Amino acid sequence: MAFVVPAEIGHAPYARPVLQHLAANFDWVQVIAIRRKLFPELSEDCWLLYCSGFGGRADELAFSTIDRFRFAETPPQADLLVPLNDWRGWGCRLRPFLLPAETRSSYRAWAEAPDCPHLKHVARVGIGYVTGANDFFHLRPSEAERSRIPGGFLHPAVRSGRYLVGSAITDSTVEGWRRQDEPMLLLRLERSDHLSQAVKNYLDSAQGKTARETYKCRNRRPWYVVPDVRVPDAFLSYMIGTSPALVANRARCVATNSVHVVRLNGSMSLAELQARWHQPLTALSCEVEGHPLGGGMLKLEPREAGNVLLAPRVARARKEEARIGEGIEIMRTWRHYGQDAARLPLD
Repeated sequence: MAFVVPAEIGHAPYARPVLQHLAANFDWVQVIAIRRKLFPELSEDCWLLYCSGFGGRADELAFSTIDRFRFAETPPQADLLVPLNDWRGWGCRLRPFLLPAETRSSYRAWAEAPDCPHLKHVARVGIGYVTGANDFFHLRPSEAERSRIPGGFLHPAVRSGRYLVGSAITDSTVEGWRRQDEPMLLLRLERSDHLSQAVKNYLDSAQGKTARETYKCRNRRPWYVVPDVRVPDAFLSYMIGTSPALVANRARCVATNSVHVVRLNGSMSLAELQARWHQPLTALSCEVEGHPLGGGMLKLEPREAGNVLLAPRVARARKEEARIGEGIEIMRTWRHYGQDAARLPLD
């Protein structure tokens, strides 16, 4: 049995039951990772899946990595035989096996070191709020003034990862958004609020009547109260080219689900967290725990972000630093960062 499969088979949660089922029913289960795009015109990376010996059982997954696809009558030789227990130990993901064995071994050791916690041990990572009608609930300062909406019902909000510049969002940052008349003011209403006539007029405007018919709005009571609006300690970008930005929230903004929100649990200061976040080992961990999105982008889901290792701020041996740098480069190459993947030839 052979299939062309999405490269998500190397990392997606839904790949786990698929590979477990195949291993329970075939003698040989092989995944062939192809670095250069099998279909250059698509953003989707594709790998190959090959199984033989139906009715048997496999205790390991055969894993091959090839630079590009070329026709052959038989599958390529397996570079690795990954025991199922090892695969489960890596979160049922094959992507880490793109790294050299020495790098994987070192990564395991770092993950078990007491001075190298996971992000989930020091903070909670979640998604921001969902309005159901972003253009209606986020006003430009000029629009809020024109509609005479009281400032007490408006809260500065981070609407996209492009807002996450520098180490912190400060009051001066927010003031810059105001001067540029960005749509950065969330209409933040509570169920118990006494609504002014100006707010009622805005809710009953043509735009408001359209917004209340969207799926999210029409399924909540009252429709205009956006749920789960909280002020986090920091924001984390989750669709990036290099490494995710971790930005302090000194201006007490809120955020949509276009960025992640980070809330510390008190075991580590934000300054210490940010210092560790910018270490090369943490960057490698983002590559290992995250996954390609297409177009060279890396995506970190909240669960994946929680698994990121926070490197201690200590000098590392030159060999160790080189191993980390090589690992980052390998993982970025496999997700086509910095490449025009659509023009890679198949020969």
